[in-house]
Amino acid sequence: MTNPLSQKTSSTIATLDELAKLANYSLMDTLNCDPDATENGADHAPRQVFTGHYVPVNPTPIKDPEYVAHSKNFFSELGFADSMAESSDFVRMFSGDLSQVPEPMRKVGWASGYALSIYGTEYIQQCPFQTGNGYGDGRAISVLEAVINGRRWEMQLKGGGRTPYCRGADGRAVLRSSIREFLAQEHMHALGVPTSRSLSLYVSKMEKVKRPWYSQGSRSENPDILISEAVAISTRVAPSFIRVGQLELFARRTRKNEHPKAMEELEKIVLHLIDREYAEVVDRQLTTPEKVVLLAREFQRRLTSLVANWIRVGFCQGNFNSDNCAVGGFTLDYGPFGFCDVFKPHYQPWTGGGHHFSFMNQPSAAQRNFDMFCSALRPLLASHQDHLLELDEIQSGFSKVMHTQMKKMWAAKLGLSTLNTASQKALWNVLLSELETLMTQTSVDYTIFFRELSSIPDDIGPLKKSFYNNFYNNLSNNLYHNSAHDSDPKKRDPKEMDNRWAEWLEKWKTLLNSSSGANPTSSRSREEISRQMKLVNPKYILREWFVMPAYEQATAGNYSLIRELQDVMTQPYAEQSKEVEDKYYRLKPPEFFEVGGLSHLSCSS
Repeated sequence: MTNPLSQKTSSTIATLDELAKLANYSLMDTLNCDPDATENGADHAPRQVFTGHYVPVNPTPIKDPEYVAHSKNFFSELGFADSMAESSDFVRMFSGDLSQVPEPMRKVGWASGYALSIYGTEYIQQCPFQTGNGYGDGRAISVLEAVINGRRWEMQLKGGGRTPYCRGADGRAVLRSSIREFLAQEHMHALGVPTSRSLSLYVSKMEKVKRPWYSQGSRSENPDILISEAVAISTRVAPSFIRVGQLELFARRTRKNEHPKAMEELEKIVLHLIDREYAEVVDRQLTTPEKVVLLAREFQRRLTSLVANWIRVGFCQGNFNSDNCAVGGFTLDYGPFGFCDVFKPHYQPWTGGGHHFSFMNQPSAAQRNFDMFCSALRPLLASHQDHLLELDEIQSGFSKVMHTQMKKMWAAKLGLSTLNTASQKALWNVLLSELETLMTQTSVDYTIFFRELSSIPDDIGPLKKSFYNNFYNNLSNNLYHNSAHDSDPKKRDPKEMDNRWAEWLEKWKTLLNSSSGANPTSSRSREEISRQMKLVNPKYILREWFVMPAYEQATAGNYSLIRELQDVMTQPYAEQSKEVEDKYYRLKPPEFFEVGGLSHLSCSS
């Protein structure tokens, strides 16, 4: 039998019929279907799902769909013709109507159950049955697996209607949150951060739902009004959508011996995960215990690298539960995410997220998810003590690997290469500690600061473009000045701060020159360091106050700003036009601080 992953697509895919020929449903064909499911996918009411890896579900089409956007870059990578995004059969399928898809595509999608862990503690209270058997894809329905140019992709509708896991909700996503996710996924890919991808976005011209949101200019922490919003369906794409929470669910059933096939289902989902996400690094000929150990080691590498990249670009996921942690090691959830404007170690865009999921605590949150992942694998190694010890060693080594990834990331942001001598390492530690303190006390714009530093300025003048203190000192200081030093007025004296920054800059340049072996008078080596820094320190970031006008205009049918943001934010490291720079490379205006939906948001979507 021919391996579909070895097949190459030689020409452009211009029609849904051509895409249909590439369909290959590995999950439904190799894993267990819920035995209580209906064959036709008419399974939309909340219920307990006791066994099986997936439930066949028909998406609920949105009424009278209208094209909003598609990812031209991703279409190009897949070999799709742009015209397909607005063709009637493509629009029909990816707005939720599978009734007329061409064979061998299937007229039913699927949803999966998973467990919920929050910062390393499993919860079942969110499940309406208080058992954990009703938690899973409540409004995300996968509709296609296809092998395109030798790579397997799963395509999933976000907002595709109710499933057995909807917990009584309507299964819909609104245009506002769909635009945020659509833009963020492609932006993150352009930033070089592993992520699910955006394919298409359609909105209903007729169907609306009510959602809690913020009134105009509201400074309330939580939404203060109910608004009626248009429903939308975005399609996100990834090699798979298997989460840590899925493995946890099957491990829990195995530990509690909830049904006779529990251990078999756990092993099946783990081996399927390896085939989908780790086939290139895990040899098929190995035994299951050997595969499990290699999987853990590689996921540790991917997860630590991912979180270091989040911090590199100023991204806070906001809600890093285990069910929002893709075992493929990429960014999955774009609910209450945000990019830092003002640098704050405890920056948290989600009002319900707390410090445990805040910006600089993301490495710790990742470790908790990795702990739950390792715990889920243990039943498969119960009779293999040597492999169990290997897994324990990998798990206990997470913090060391995470620390190493963070050091590499900060070194790259600061343009530093090797630090060989004890004096260099000592200066590095001081430099990094002083930088965090100064950035916090001065309230710098995270992105602008590192981009200006990337030009290796002669003095602190260019860096001051990133200082917020110059214009928002009259705002509530409590939100932003969270350093212990802030209570000391001498530490906040502008001249004193300038002197401290100047001293820091000179220390950094000294270390830069010694670590690179560069001659301080050599302009070429300085230019090379600057060029490298600009490849890791983006100029443009998808700030919430850029996105809000885009979705506000979209509610009136004007999608031009969405497309403008697509263009700008898929070139985040480039020096773009002066018009783009003036509009998108600037400090957050004072009037936007503390405003609901701009500086913070709820999880409602």
